[in-house]
Amino acid sequence: MSFNLKISNFVTKTIRHQYSWSSIVNSRFTSTDSKTAKKPKTGILMLNLGGPENTNQVYDFLLRLFSDKDLIPLPAQKFLAPFIAKRRTPKIQDQYSQIGGGSPIKKWTELQGEEMVRILDEISPETAPHKFYVGFRYAEPLTEDAISKMEEDGVERAVAFTQYPQYSCSTTGSSLNAIYRHYKGLNKVPQMKWTTIDRWATHPGLVDAFAENIKKELEKFPEDVRNDVVIMFSAHSLPMTVVNRGDTYPAEVASTVNRVMEKLNFSNSYRLVWQSKVGPQEWLGPQTDESIEGFAKNKRLNLLLVPIAFTSDHIETLFELDLEYIDDLAKKAGIKNIRRCESLNDNPIFLRALADIVKTHLNSDEMCSKQLTLRCPKCINDVCGPMRVFFRTNKLV
Repeated sequence: MSFNLKISNFVTKTIRHQYSWSSIVNSRFTSTDSKTAKKPKTGILMLNLGGPENTNQVYDFLLRLFSDKDLIPLPAQKFLAPFIAKRRTPKIQDQYSQIGGGSPIKKWTELQGEEMVRILDEISPETAPHKFYVGFRYAEPLTEDAISKMEEDGVERAVAFTQYPQYSCSTTGSSLNAIYRHYKGLNKVPQMKWTTIDRWATHPGLVDAFAENIKKELEKFPEDVRNDVVIMFSAHSLPMTVVNRGDTYPAEVASTVNRVMEKLNFSNSYRLVWQSKVGPQEWLGPQTDESIEGFAKNKRLNLLLVPIAFTSDHIETLFELDLEYIDDLAKKAGIKNIRRCESLNDNPIFLRALADIVKTHLNSDEMCSKQLTLRCPKCINDVCGPMRVFFRTNKLV
């Protein structure tokens, strides 16, 4: 797994543009209302998986998820997806009940969007007014509905801004495919100019926010074991069938980990581990739960979990990491001290980073990253090619 993924062009432009990263970090941060009656010149579509806001929405969420061939290709998907969704609904409803009754991802995305556009209106008046839109893949507000709202609002420039820092065909790729399919289904070219921020794994603000949260959490360990803490960077896993097609996700997650550890001066030993495996097929490992058990056997009994591929809390952090792994598994395994690093959520450094990423993109001539123009060497998805043409040219093929 390479730690040398070259996204240097994107990072270099981020550092060199008119409003340097350091100047944005040092700017005043307030919480004013960014809503405006003016027609938005720039619309930023914040793309993410989404989550049910209450337990009654779980089935619909799962049905959309298991119906997505980009994420989970199934034989006879039209028939299997409803069957699997119905079968898993009670279990997932119970999990959401244990974390407050629903996913907080919409709340956090809206907060992040509000602060992002407020900062953008200040630092990029030439592209203002800015308005954010939430586009979830499997929960409301759905991506397609958000696009219709953007067209209705008369947005001139539309930015598809993935909230997954590290690109995967199963996540960002699926959301971008959905945008292309929306226009292809209408057989209509967009009224807006579309560009995309399709990855930002090594942005300085993202790295700074993670490093700050890790430092704060390390301070909560007993002083005599602090240097012995193993930092476990946990990311959502992928089936090896996806990895072996050439998906860049593992390398991009590793690049984030490496930059964060550089920022921490490699203060502690660390590992990149993978969570949320589903089904019997082989997935990218080692798995987070198995790693906790392995460290316990090796007498490394002080652990810090860092959700490195998630930018806000949701079921994988609040239930899987907090309840399944920390409250249950770690205790049974004999771990002495285990904590989870706070998610980025409303971290001021992270919120300013979002604005900086968008401003850098708007000031550039890029329609998309160079990486997006390259399909995986063993790609089997017929939509991936036309989607890439769309985001390079805004043309339907």
